[in-house]
Amino acid sequence: MTKNNQSELISSIKWDDAGLVPAIVQDAQSKEVLMMAYMNQESLKLSVESGVTWFWSRSRNELWNKGATSGHTQRITSLAYDCDGDTLLVKVEQKGPACHTGRYSCFFNSVQVAGNEAASSDTAAASADRFATLGQLESVIAERYAERPEGSYTSYLFDKGVDKILKKVGEEASEVIIAAKNKDNDELRSETGDLIFHLMVLLRERGLPLDDVISEIHSRHGKPTTNKMR
Repeated sequence: MTKNNQSELISSIKWDDAGLVPAIVQDAQSKEVLMMAYMNQESLKLSVESGVTWFWSRSRNELWNKGATSGHTQRITSLAYDCDGDTLLVKVEQKGPACHTGRYSCFFNSVQVAGNEAASSDTAAASADRFATLGQLESVIAERYAERPEGSYTSYLFDKGVDKILKKVGEEASEVIIAAKNKDNDELRSETGDLIFHLMVLLRERGLPLDDVISEIHSRHGKPTTNKMR
């Protein structure tokens, strides 16, 4: 970014009395909100120039580069400000947990809200969004990838690496084929679920958002020139 563009960006932001602006940090892959911190003009410039997040610590009264000591860095994939220019949205590729507690996201304290009890049921969730479960699964997989809790099967797959994940994808694909050939829909339903799960683990390991896969399917829709997705 040129100095002129930097100046234009700085002038577009409504800085508070302390010269700060809140920055919401979001996982570019899972879309999970990871944390909120503050930037001043210098940290915003550093973030834009370096491609990784820099913030201003109000408690220490100094600049800090996220992950500089922990290794839990954030590579910026996009940065935007809202219509009022008083909040930043920073989408990142998160390495490791975002929270200093070791959790994937800082927002892990759930609050029950009146009137939302029905939304917790499988039926209500399915009727509201038939693919909501996939989004929830993507967030859980992202959490396991960042936190690596002991005893978690998903953590085990990530620890073993891509070869192990690919082996499981191949095994589950074979099981889907066998179930279909046997005309056993109960088994087919179960094995398809296993295959989708392992594919989503593979996507996380490769850093490929599920949204990108859906966009690929969408882009093919209605195109008669290919044998795929007619």
